[in-house]
Amino acid sequence: QVQLVESGGGLVPAGGSLRLSCAASGRTFRHFAMGWFRQAPGMEREFVAAINFSGDSTYYADSVKGRFTISRDDAKNTVYLHMNSLKPEDTAVYYCAANQVVVLTTRYDYWGQGTQVTVSS
Repeated sequence: QVQLVESGGGLVPAGGSLRLSCAASGRTFRHFAMGWFRQAPGMEREFVAAINFSGDSTYYADSVKGRFTISRDDAKNTVYLHMNSLKPEDTAVYYCAANQVVVLTTRYDYWGQGTQVTVSS
């Protein structure tokens, strides 16, 4: 089992920045690929970004490419999502997830509870 806890969400004006963190516990963090997803009200959960277990490959949704950066710190069992140039359409609950391999869908084995990000216009 892997337990995931997100933090760092909040209210930010358009054009602002936030850094989300996801702390992992349980099974060995460094063995897992990690992903960030988001879900806006009335919408399906969608892929945002992912990073492989070694941290040398990253993947992004087109909607966030160039604005968001995923990174991991295995010493801290933590994955981050750095979000810049935020837009109102980035408003959603953001979830981190863990899986044995990177996939760009919601088919991850372990999920956190989510953290709310609200971008005001």
